[in-house]
Amino acid sequence: MRQRGLVRVSGVVAGCLVLGGVLPGSASAQVAPLPLVADVPLQPLAAQVRRLIEAGPMLGEPLLASVVEAIEAAIANGDDAAAVQRIQEALDPLCLIQINISAESRVKATRGPAKAELMQQGWRNFLIKVHNEAGITAKLRVSSPNAAPLYKRSTNNPEPKRTIPAGDVLNRFLDTAMYDRQPMNPTLSGLALEYRVMQLYCRDVGQREARLQFDAGQGTQDLGFRSEVNILFNAVPAVEVVLGVKDHDGSPVMGAFIIKDELGRIYPSPSRRLAPDFFFHPQVYRSDGESVMLPPGTYTVAYTRGPEYLRKQRRITVPSGVVSHREEFRLERWIEMAQMKWYSGDHHIHAAGCMHYEEPSEGVHPKDMMRHILGEDLGVGCVLSWGPCWYYQKQFFEGKVSALSTEKHLMRYDVEVSGFPSGHAGHLCLLRLSEDDYPGTTRIDEWPSWTLPILAWGKRQDAVVGFSHSGWGLKVDTDELPNYVMPPFDGIGANEYIVDVVHDVVDFISTVDTPYVWELNIWYHTLNCGFRCRISGETDFPCIYGEKVGLGRVYVKVDGALDYDKWVAGLKAGRAYVGDGLSHLVDFKVNDVAMGENGSELKLGSPSTVRVAARVAAYLEEEPDVSIQRRPYDQKPYWHIERSRIGASRKVPVEVIVNGYPVARKEIVADGTQQDLSFDVKIDRSSWVAMRILPSSHTNPVFVVVGGKPIRASRRSAQWCLDAVDQCWKQKSRAYRASEIDAARAAYDKARTVYRQRLAECEVD
Repeated sequence: MRQRGLVRVSGVVAGCLVLGGVLPGSASAQVAPLPLVADVPLQPLAAQVRRLIEAGPMLGEPLLASVVEAIEAAIANGDDAAAVQRIQEALDPLCLIQINISAESRVKATRGPAKAELMQQGWRNFLIKVHNEAGITAKLRVSSPNAAPLYKRSTNNPEPKRTIPAGDVLNRFLDTAMYDRQPMNPTLSGLALEYRVMQLYCRDVGQREARLQFDAGQGTQDLGFRSEVNILFNAVPAVEVVLGVKDHDGSPVMGAFIIKDELGRIYPSPSRRLAPDFFFHPQVYRSDGESVMLPPGTYTVAYTRGPEYLRKQRRITVPSGVVSHREEFRLERWIEMAQMKWYSGDHHIHAAGCMHYEEPSEGVHPKDMMRHILGEDLGVGCVLSWGPCWYYQKQFFEGKVSALSTEKHLMRYDVEVSGFPSGHAGHLCLLRLSEDDYPGTTRIDEWPSWTLPILAWGKRQDAVVGFSHSGWGLKVDTDELPNYVMPPFDGIGANEYIVDVVHDVVDFISTVDTPYVWELNIWYHTLNCGFRCRISGETDFPCIYGEKVGLGRVYVKVDGALDYDKWVAGLKAGRAYVGDGLSHLVDFKVNDVAMGENGSELKLGSPSTVRVAARVAAYLEEEPDVSIQRRPYDQKPYWHIERSRIGASRKVPVEVIVNGYPVARKEIVADGTQQDLSFDVKIDRSSWVAMRILPSSHTNPVFVVVGGKPIRASRRSAQWCLDAVDQCWKQKSRAYRASEIDAARAAYDKARTVYRQRLAECEVD
């Protein structure tokens, strides 16, 4: 939905800071002068007014010099009563509102003489005169029905009901605030007379009527709506700031921009945003030649484009007296993985639910999601329809790559089985579906109540399927990896994976968006039992992470140009590594066998020393971010290169993992430089081998088969898996349908049988 003056994809508009005043001949100038307040002591009034004068420059515009001179002359005159009157005569013409708080603490608002002029997508500051007969010291608050939310946040309902009348979106053009930061007091002083600053932000341009409502706490509004005042404002246009956005090679590109004024306020105002700009983001995405509208003034602009780019910042000045102004931005990479045929992707992003809105539309549309995929330089974005707004969002499923895709950036709609009856056993990502309705169903609640039949159905379509946010339900109170603590299996992550992997219906489990110990531990144990499920990387945007798409990623090697079928086939084959995009483990191989090629299998006739190699790169800022470094691993961000930093240095450790344990390590400087690393590692029995910079990146394994024997790396892992089947059944079986419980019991029994057999085949603990 679009409103004139709200969004034009050439730009969302922004604003400015100006104290309101009276212009000769304006309609506002005909408003009667405000009544004077007598019997006010000069000293505290003068102190308050001087704080107001001091706040002016901080708000973007000082009071006129003539006004300040008149106030100071009045104070210096020596006649207190006359000074109080002269101060009011100087400031009252600048007041948009007078507030009277009666002796009974009832708040009444009346119109003042200041000109009612707003700025399109910008902030304006207005003086309010307060006659505080009650002497209360509460906060003075302003609100407005015109400042009501533009949207209703998602309730995660598949079929949400409309509660915001369509016309109200146009009517909700305002933001309101009282300025109560230093040097102003946060509350009323209790003095009979003082002046406050009200701030109004306007989304639109042109004439707009607003109703302003005032109170000083519950029950203070005056009777008969006298605490309200209706004002016809005129919002003047801001300056269209055209953004020249160029990639490192000079080509036009989409970038991410955070624009702040000198008070730290974000433009355009998040609360007045509708798609394609998301209200829960500080950033907006703009391509070369698109624009924002900003009032004259100075701004700080931070700009980047995903984790392969440097974060840059500079100040811009928007001149006055112009209609249009242009600013050029050149992005800078520290690495370009697509050039090496490693294409990034986020297989788990949503256009509805969680932080999205369900009104004025039921989630956002494909063109909005594509803008974010481009702005974060995601090679592949898998937009998954799920429970919230399911019946509306499923219209965008096409069973193919979206026509909005570009040569270097692909978007495809598929399904996350979440908000469905099987969700208690683990949420499922179903990629490359040809059909998105489970056979024989038309409604969500008709789908199976456990995961195995859904995964098998996906596999029959040649889909690539796996578990989402794997760590949920697998919490353990240790940071050891691997560990042998039994988690509760009481969540929505890779819980029933422990059973389904035995039935060969799971292509991957997801990583990066839950604590790494929880998600990797179950994977390590099943690899130790000889299963060959892979890992992928995801964000679960905007649920687990709402900051941006692609915060968790998987990098897949594709020969030639980017192609979705090849990309998802590479994910399935394990020709991929996962991470935060701030470190990279490229072309990982053991001897001559590359990860994901020829089944990722290296055959050895007998125990041997193998060469483990990769090209490695990482990027850390020079100064540590101790706020991330020192967080427990179960607090976000769960994966981040900062957690890998060695002390206060710029180094990170690169480890070779065999059967879950590190067997070799080297340290690299994380300055973005690519380095060829190799390790000589002794393999004495069939094993899986991987490389990691934990918790920033992790490869899929290469399986080393010695003497033709299968991988049976650990009795303890096999016993853990066997016990985990029982724990999972204990937690999940209570939610299975009666008609499905026999099939589920049989599937669990088969898993127990297989794990017992593999436990018996293990030769080492």
